[in-house]
Amino acid sequence: VAKDLGLELPSVHDRGVRITDRGKKQYFALHEKTGHLVTAERIDREQLCRLVEKCVLRCEVILEGEM
Repeated sequence: VAKDLGLELPSVHDRGVRITDRGKKQYFALHEKTGHLVTAERIDREQLCRLVEKCVLRCEVILEGEM
């Protein structure tokens, strides 16, 4: 995520970059040292998308300040 946004790693933490999910659980997080998008919790496809063939989890990357 940091690389895709063109940010240096120290500025990722300073700029208040965060990941938000629409549901109750936060399935994704931003690794502070690498800037990679990682899973924050185990994702159980059968529990989330029982009757759906295509299972999609959406999240948003929020960056404070101007780009």
